Amino acid sequence: MVKIHHKTLEDLEFPKVLAQVSEFCITEPGNKMVLGLTPFRDTASILPSLQRVKEFTASFGSDAPIPNHGFEPIHKELQLLEIENSTLESFSFRKLLSLSETTQTLLKFFKKFEEFYVQLHLFSEEIDFTPAISEEIKKIFDKYGEVKDDASQELGVIRRRLQVVKSQINSSFTKALNRYAGSDYLDEIRETVVENRRVLAVKAMHRKKIKGAVLGQSKTGSIVYIEPQETLEYANELSNLIYEEREEIKKILKALTEFVRPYQHHLASYQHYTTQIDTIYAKARYSVSIDAVLPRLTEDRQITLIDAYHPLLLVSNKKRKEKTYPQSIELHHEKRIIVISGPNAGGKSITLKTVGLLQVMLQSGLLLPVDPSSEFFFFDRVLTDIGDNQSIENHLSTYSYRLKKMNQFLKKCNKNTLFLIDEFGTGSDPELGGALAETFLEVFYEREAFGIITTHYANLKLLANELPHAVNANMQFDSKTLAPVYKLQMGEAGSSFTFEVAQKNGIPYSLINKSKKKIERGKIRFDKTIANLQKERSKLRKTSETLETSAEKARQESKQLEMVNAKVQEKLESYQELYDANQKLITLGRRFDSLAEKYFNNKQKRALLDELFKLVMTENSKRKKLSPKKKKEVKKKKHEIKQEVEQKVAVIRKEKKKEKAESKKEPPKKPQVPLKIGDRVRMIDGRAIGTIDTIEKKKAIVNYGMFTTNVSLEELEKV
Repeated sequence: MVKIHHKTLEDLEFPKVLAQVSEFCITEPGNKMVLGLTPFRDTASILPSLQRVKEFTASFGSDAPIPNHGFEPIHKELQLLEIENSTLESFSFRKLLSLSETTQTLLKFFKKFEEFYVQLHLFSEEIDFTPAISEEIKKIFDKYGEVKDDASQELGVIRRRLQVVKSQINSSFTKALNRYAGSDYLDEIRETVVENRRVLAVKAMHRKKIKGAVLGQSKTGSIVYIEPQETLEYANELSNLIYEEREEIKKILKALTEFVRPYQHHLASYQHYTTQIDTIYAKARYSVSIDAVLPRLTEDRQITLIDAYHPLLLVSNKKRKEKTYPQSIELHHEKRIIVISGPNAGGKSITLKTVGLLQVMLQSGLLLPVDPSSEFFFFDRVLTDIGDNQSIENHLSTYSYRLKKMNQFLKKCNKNTLFLIDEFGTGSDPELGGALAETFLEVFYEREAFGIITTHYANLKLLANELPHAVNANMQFDSKTLAPVYKLQMGEAGSSFTFEVAQKNGIPYSLINKSKKKIERGKIRFDKTIANLQKERSKLRKTSETLETSAEKARQESKQLEMVNAKVQEKLESYQELYDANQKLITLGRRFDSLAEKYFNNKQKRALLDELFKLVMTENSKRKKLSPKKKKEVKKKKHEIKQEVEQKVAVIRKEKKKEKAESKKEPPKKPQVPLKIGDRVRMIDGRAIGTIDTIEKKKAIVNYGMFTTNVSLEELEKV
């Protein structure tokens, strides 16, 4: 079972990643679900979750995009359904209908395209869907969300009577309006509506001349609003009918609520399902925004990060239009602990957080901004100690807090643990704290845990060098400018460049020199040696890259030579066939010449014809019978070869003539250039380039990098 503490997630800034993911959600429950995401406890659930996100990502540019999954939350409706005798309002049923239909649309879609959305279809099959809810709601409500006239027999009767009464009101009001229109009793507006009733706009001075009920007056009091006597009876009946309609709708909604109540668990599952779909959608959109992919997942205990980006840094740098540097790191059984050293502000902590954050993201079902060939293993625990962990509530110093952390690490650490510790051993006396940190590291190593630590302690660098399955690493710096390159170099410890960085930042050299005298001479020499080794390694890396480029060119040339060799072999075989054919013709020519000479001497025609016939029959017996098409191809091929040979022979003859003419001229001598120490030279007719170290008499010692040799000056030429 996977156990990752919330403090670890905070150390790795995982909540910030979730906040960015949640911005892509289109529903409130989806947003809350994303913000509450934690790594899966069961490793078997991780891969299907990752594949669902990958499938959703692929749908964005496809011809069959996934339908809209938006919905209104129904938390209040579900709470009301749990209360006995409660009744849902009309707008609540509209939300239930929308949710039910959205769920049904998604389930049908994933069923139809199950070949493309394998995991999303399997995930959807777990939903126990029933169309009864939406069917029953559709019987009661129309497409505008209003209760239908035929929702019940009583409602139909009431609404038909309502239509009749409204018609009678309009008819009687029109008659009254026409009767008083000719007189000067009405204002210019003639009529208006008060409390949903049509009324006459009567001038105040004539109000007693019109029979009816006064329902109000204008603000100035100049107009009185009167409902004519003719419409009063119908208006009262209308009020009664409206009340009856309202009561009947309440009964209908009550009955519909009772019908839906047993399905509250279905409705809850629909909401949970669509919320999860929204979560997957947000993960997929976030993956696209950071160019994330699904890396290879392995059961072997190893992590291989290739061109891995810190997602938060990537997003912020994109906004600022700045470059983000990727990292490549590998952890496996033979190299399970990495000790990163070197000066601050070089990217050590970012590298540490990148590994941890990507691991918890993957185990939470998020795709990663890495090369697709990267490999990951699911760890049961991820333990971190990153940043200033001073505890104000518990009155603990940084070092006390870190010791408590180490104690927890010692209790929980095993072979399925990934631990990440920033500035390991700091907070106490360097020698004492370093010794304790060294002991802790040895325990982690013995338990076969995987981990990355950053440190400035020399004893931890030495320990990593001594342990067979641990390795030193450093963040590369430009040796001249001391600017960070943001690239992790495995296999070597990093110098802290303490005095070099101080000098670069303007600290007077006299103070730096005074500081150097205050510490052990051996310490300075050790740090300086590491710095020099880093510079030498940097040069070797450049040489190695050059050699790799040369080797690649050599491989390409070798392939080309093989192709040329094959073509040459084919040509040779063709030329051999041509040569054999020509030799055969020469033999036949000689035999014919012999017969001609014989006939010249004895003049015997018959004997000549017999010999010629015998010669032709013998040659024909050797021939293979070919189809006309094949015969034509062979003839064409022979003709092409003959032409090619004739062309090449002509070229060779021309070149030989040119060589003979040039051989008569003396070749020009190369001008002699005096050689000196430091010149780059090579052997005459040679390729390797070296540098002259010393010159003694007429001989020079040439340095080729890996070796030196003694060569006569006459055999060398300046490059």
